Amino acid sequence: MSELTEFRQQVRTWLEANCPMSLRTPTPDGELIWGGSEVNFTFDDQRQWFNSMRDKHWFCPSWPTQYGGGALTAQQNSVLESEMRRLKCRPPQINLGIWMLGPVLLEHGTELQKQQFLTPMTRGEVRWCQGFSEPNAGSDLASIRTSAVDQGDHYLVNGSKIWTSYGDKSDWMYALVRTDAKAPKHQGISLLLLDMHSQGVQAKPIDLISGKSSFCEVFFDNVVVPKENLIGELNGGWKLAKELLQHERSAMSKFGEFQLPTHFDLMSLMSDYMPAPHSASEAALLNKAVAANMEEQAYNLTVQRLGAEMQAGQSCFGLMSIMKLVHTEQEKIKFELLLDAMGYRGLGWEDDSFSEQEQAITRAWLNSFSQTIAGGSSEVQLNVIAKRVLQLPENKGVS
Repeated sequence: MSELTEFRQQVRTWLEANCPMSLRTPTPDGELIWGGSEVNFTFDDQRQWFNSMRDKHWFCPSWPTQYGGGALTAQQNSVLESEMRRLKCRPPQINLGIWMLGPVLLEHGTELQKQQFLTPMTRGEVRWCQGFSEPNAGSDLASIRTSAVDQGDHYLVNGSKIWTSYGDKSDWMYALVRTDAKAPKHQGISLLLLDMHSQGVQAKPIDLISGKSSFCEVFFDNVVVPKENLIGELNGGWKLAKELLQHERSAMSKFGEFQLPTHFDLMSLMSDYMPAPHSASEAALLNKAVAANMEEQAYNLTVQRLGAEMQAGQSCFGLMSIMKLVHTEQEKIKFELLLDAMGYRGLGWEDDSFSEQEQAITRAWLNSFSQTIAGGSSEVQLNVIAKRVLQLPENKGVS
């Protein structure tokens, strides 16, 4: 028996013993566990799974042990992920810091920063949010105006961020700030870590059409941030931002691997609401659903292959924009098909005559449009793909 085969058997045995059966089903809305200073469990199995994975150091299985990781090799980490998929284990926690900031800190952070910020991530003790977009700096992110002014031993931060997911529930933020107002806009930006409990920080939730929103606008009024919280070089934040955004797109492209709240089994629901086509239009709709389902399965297999390649040290960053674009557009199409099949049952909101699942589908359909904007709009992704993946020349216009 090879070492990897033996490791797979050990992982399988451990997961079967420690992942409760109640957590091997699609995740109902509201049952995702977010790591942070205030972790909320709705039932004991969630707590058990969270604690077991934390104590196994598998929140960050491939990170070094000195920061609380599991030190698994790329092949071992791939085995762990494949076994979790096979058993349909839910993620033990959701943590934006692990998915996005952590890899950047591992490469560019000082040893003190790694000890201070990575170790709490691996224990699920800190909840992170991202402070990038601003009211006048969305797709043109380099136009940010939130400033961090040098005050000797600290920076004084003023400005605002928008579309900050869970900003009102987060402990810390990784933010892009302008540290040189006179430099060209891409060269005067730095990456700074801010304590969301600092004096002068205010987060206000933003309502969305779906009736439920994780987004906030965050305001900074003379917020004191220690200079030790600067990541990388002063005014070198744009390079780090590009790296971090690729990690974000990688994370968003992997949502399909897990049974998250936006995941609904398309073909099962089509069967529920349209058990047999009675017309040419219904047959055509069913054909579209079958095609969409095949594309989703192909996408999930591609994500798994890319994950293995990245863990083996291959750079797939440019492809993450493709995966993010494909996934969010697929989700939008899927929910359009579902609503066509459901008819008026897909218009439920709060009426008791509609099931919780039907109301959840309606909200997920509305939310699917926002996902084509979050993390970089589909239009932005197309530009990134054209320039960085296909290396197409820029269109200078026709005279």
